Amino acid sequence: MFIQPWDAALDDAEWQTWLAEGHDFGLLSVNGRPGHAPIVVPTHFTVDGRTLLVHLARPNPVWEAIEADANVAFAVTDDYAFIPGPWRAKPDVPPTDCVPTSYYAAVQFTCRAVIVDEPQAKAELLRRQMAHFQPDGDHAPIAVDQPPYGRMLPGIRGLSLEVTDVRAKFKYDDHKPVEQRTDTVRRLTERGQGLDVPTAVQQKRRLDRIGTWKA
Repeated sequence: MFIQPWDAALDDAEWQTWLAEGHDFGLLSVNGRPGHAPIVVPTHFTVDGRTLLVHLARPNPVWEAIEADANVAFAVTDDYAFIPGPWRAKPDVPPTDCVPTSYYAAVQFTCRAVIVDEPQAKAELLRRQMAHFQPDGDHAPIAVDQPPYGRMLPGIRGLSLEVTDVRAKFKYDDHKPVEQRTDTVRRLTERGQGLDVPTAVQQKRRLDRIGTWKA
């Protein structure tokens, strides 16, 4: 992922906070065997310190690929919108001559994958995930010897993705003038399509923090 200086995360807390705000669905990418395309799996995940926790169905073809190469990537992208060229026009440039762009936030992890097969360890992994996704505890106990989860555990395998590197990008034209970025926030909010509003929120947050970009 190419990151311009003005698109980089301002600190680790920025991308960590962004993930914690509900960006917990991403793409697991596994190299697999030589001569085969990477396997890409969309899935929810849970952050546990420097580890990402995932579980997938046992028949998933990803397992053979991970056993062949445990070096994997995990990518999360959200708060994205298409920005038309005229929105980015400088005062002395015809609006139709300006180049459009995409706004988005993305966090990409490089990880070492560890398969979790031991029943008690799988149950603990699921408990950690449910503590995140269903914190009210509105589910049956997750235990090896209790239904319903006990009888379903053999049908899944867990993944502990040990993070070795993180690259975060917040692409919101932060190198453009404050007035232009402020106007784009307005335009996104008024257009209100797809993820325009959360994209506007991210651009406004970065604008408030950065102000005028200084190299």
